[in-house]
Amino acid sequence: MSSTTIGASSATRTQPPLLVAGPVAWMRANLFNSWLSTAVTLALIYIIARSLIGFVDWAFINAVWTVPKSPQGVIDPSDCRNIKGVGACWAVIGDKWRFILFGRYPFDEQWRAGICIALFIGLFVVSAMRRFWRKELALIWIATLFVIGVLMWGGVLGLAFVPQDSWGGLPMTLILATFGLALAFPLAIFVALGRRATTLPAVRWLCIVYIELVRGVPLISVLFMASVMFPLFMPVGLNPDKLLRAQLGIILFGAAYLAEVIRGGLQALPKGQYEAADALGLTYWQKMRLIILPQALRMVIPPMVNNFIGSFKDTSLVLIIGIFDLLTAAKVALAEPVWQGYSTEVYLVLAVIYFVFCYSMSRYSRGLEAEFGRSVRR
Repeated sequence: MSSTTIGASSATRTQPPLLVAGPVAWMRANLFNSWLSTAVTLALIYIIARSLIGFVDWAFINAVWTVPKSPQGVIDPSDCRNIKGVGACWAVIGDKWRFILFGRYPFDEQWRAGICIALFIGLFVVSAMRRFWRKELALIWIATLFVIGVLMWGGVLGLAFVPQDSWGGLPMTLILATFGLALAFPLAIFVALGRRATTLPAVRWLCIVYIELVRGVPLISVLFMASVMFPLFMPVGLNPDKLLRAQLGIILFGAAYLAEVIRGGLQALPKGQYEAADALGLTYWQKMRLIILPQALRMVIPPMVNNFIGSFKDTSLVLIIGIFDLLTAAKVALAEPVWQGYSTEVYLVLAVIYFVFCYSMSRYSRGLEAEFGRSVRR
């Protein structure tokens, strides 16, 4: 027998049959391994298929995408009323998308808010790349946030001034979430370390009181207190605007929850790591910065990202103090009598926007877990 024939026979023998490995084997083992599993699988396939077909019919096939307007700009939503309950009326998005995204920001200046959204997304993408994890990244953040502030406020470089009361929509949500998470994270680290500071009982008890007090009330209460009570503690004549008050409330609320997550990572670290750092003669802050905190934060990536996602969605609660975030702008857009019956379409679009941001954070955290997990296994 020739060597070619032997090689072909060996290659044939090494390939597993379809019923042992591959998609068919996986489905047989996980979806059709018994009569009960087969029945449940077929029932779920039927339900999912019917739901998907119904959604496609409603959202695309029978949908109305545009409605006519009179020469005076009056909208005629009769086409949407004729298919009520049968198809979606996406014309509400076409008519109100700018108000939903930018709120009460001046119509002719909304290009500035659009650039700010793009800058925020670019900043998030750059910060997610490990090759940019250097000291220069802090300068990139400062420069980008400065440009965003110039664009949103204006008043310089020929840009019209826009007060904060006119801000709203997605830029407001990104501002609250970005500053809230960026400033809550370092505060949470110090609070977590303070709660474990056995040699400083006053600091320890102060951190405990702060964490338990803030975690014991809902975010709405914190925002309300920040809006109403915070100005009472300021000097006479100094009255921060409601955006700053809401931002402080979000920072304090998020830091309390993150502090407990980080404390869990610090407690989960083996005692030998602390003893090894002490044996090297490192100071307390050197030990924490170089040895303890990197390992502790790596262990709590999933719950930390869970808090980040929750904080991003909780920014919608700022409507209680009259701030036009993305969700509030959508609700105001639906207040127009013409579009009051088409909230489903608007909320679906909002759900997609929130899902994109939250799922991006989730995927990125899973990538970090996998990467750091490989370094640990080595």
